[in-house]
Amino acid sequence: MRALSAYIILVFFITLTAFGCGGKESAPQPQVQELILATTTSTMDSGLLDVLIPEFEKETGYQVKPIAVGTGKALAMGEKGEVDVLLTHAPAAERPLVDAAIVINYRRVMHNDFVVVGPPEDPAGIKGKPSAAAFTAIAAAKALFISRGDDSGTHKKELAIWREAGIEPAGKWYQESGQGMGATLRVAAEKSAYTLTDRATYLAQQKNLGLEILVEGDESLLNIYHVMQVNPEKFAKVNAEGAKAFVEFMVSPQIQQSIGEFGKEKYGQPLFFPDAEK
Repeated sequence: MRALSAYIILVFFITLTAFGCGGKESAPQPQVQELILATTTSTMDSGLLDVLIPEFEKETGYQVKPIAVGTGKALAMGEKGEVDVLLTHAPAAERPLVDAAIVINYRRVMHNDFVVVGPPEDPAGIKGKPSAAAFTAIAAAKALFISRGDDSGTHKKELAIWREAGIEPAGKWYQESGQGMGATLRVAAEKSAYTLTDRATYLAQQKNLGLEILVEGDESLLNIYHVMQVNPEKFAKVNAEGAKAFVEFMVSPQIQQSIGEFGKEKYGQPLFFPDAEK
């Protein structure tokens, strides 16, 4: 009788282990587990994806392989079918892929904004100016400016501001880092230079930089992020189910709320603003 009781208890605990201690079944494992995400350096440097990816993996059973590059490179990878899903922030550059049906399920996720940062002494006197006027002053003073120079969404925005100012930047005062946003901010800090950055990455690294926000608030500095999946009808090898799951995850009410809360406690303000309803 005692042996029978022990056997029943053993079976009970094996059953609990199989279905999870709280009786909650674990997420079913998808047939293709790896999901390749091409995204911008800002979503990684800000720490946002460090929070969201583990939650997605736990909820769905997919294993995400993030590739953080400039938006231009991310879109090029999507155009070749080398990744499954994209999270980028250059709507004008994204549109041709949408129009050609290279990507589908194109959804707005969130926004923040770009800002111009520089040394507190502000040698070019740009503080409070509109972005194009600020760039004009930087060029006139030949004050050191660090460009990402990497065809990223931030680099595309920077070039658009130079065009608006009617300036083709060149010379020793204009230097390219060829790196992501976090690394470019560190170069600007080391050289006491100006640079254009997304606000989220700046806030995440602010304490180590010694740079100040000098230009902000222009409507043209709005920084919009979209998520999209690579079209499986164009590229049969992409993980279509995983990509669709990631898109739906990013625009779900729960994750939109998480995006809106991210950074509030640490920085006193959110780093991104949810946009899925727009």
